[in-house]
Amino acid sequence: MGEIPNGITASSLAVAWRKGRRSNPDGNCVEVAVLPTGQYAVRNSRFPDDPALIYTKAEITAFVLGAKDGEFDDLIA
Repeated sequence: MGEIPNGITASSLAVAWRKGRRSNPDGNCVEVAVLPTGQYAVRNSRFPDDPALIYTKAEITAFVLGAKDGEFDDLIA
């Protein structure tokens, strides 16, 4: 299977979507899924039929490690 293109309709992906524990009932939820290709898909749970953002393992790793290191703390003042 080749890579899945960025912008594919999120609901067309036959994957298990995961929400973070800090999600809330107001629908402020970002969901992620591991794709069969080893890529990762990200979607807004309020709009499951909108496009998914597709990332490589290296891209997700860089983002998660940066978040753990506090690189994005200024976004939540």
